This record gives sequence, C-alpha cells and structure tokens, in this order.
Amino acid sequence: MPSTSARRIADESNHMMRRRDQYHVYVVELSKAVLLENRFTRANPQYVAGKPCVDVGMTGLDPDVRFDKHKAGIQANLYVQRFGLRLRPDLYEIYNPMPYDAARDMEVELAIDLRESGYGVWQA
Repeated sequence: MPSTSARRIADESNHMMRRRDQYHVYVVELSKAVLLENRFTRANPQYVAGKPCVDVGMTGLDPDVRFDKHKAGIQANLYVQRFGLRLRPDLYEIYNPMPYDAARDMEVELAIDLRESGYGVWQA
C-alpha cells in the first residue's frame, strides 16, 4: 500500500494533470449586424458574403459559462455582448479540453482557419 505522502503526491499530480487540461477554445456566432461595425469589417477584408460572423476565444471555464458571462457583461467582449447569438460547438468541441499553451495557440489557428474560409472573425 502506498504511503500517505506517495498518495498525496499522486493526488497532486493527478490534480495538476486535470488542471493543465482545463482550457477550452470556443466560437460564438455573431449577428450579421456586426458587419455594420467598422472595426469588425476592417479586420475582415476577405469576408465572403453569406458566411457566418464569429468570435473566437479561449477560456479556463466551460464555454457555456463563458458565453453567459459575455452576455451578462462580465469580462465581456463587446461584439459578443452586443451581437452574440449562440455557441458553435461544431467548430470547436473536437479540440477541448487542452493545456493553456495549446488553447492559446489553437485560438489563433482556429481564427486564421475560419477567416481563410471566408468567415467574418473577431479574435482579441
């Protein structure tokens, strides 16, 4: 039987492993009304009419909780607060959860991929 200190170390190690993989990328679909915002349209010169407009982010929270906070104005992105319609798990759920560094990189890569596909993308 493992010693108490060995069990404690194993528990801490398991906790750290869970902690490391607790980050998520997420995509929020935005209303097309966001296209009336000059900053958004300037950031998307290759936008293809008819494609979705989205916000791409990363969080240590569950994406549903993060979306609710955006909509409530808590640490909110203005575009999500004003124009956010729904989460788009079909665009991100296969990647989650992941370590912090991977989520930070994936946020950028996902935004680039969506923008290259003609989406209107906000990623801050």
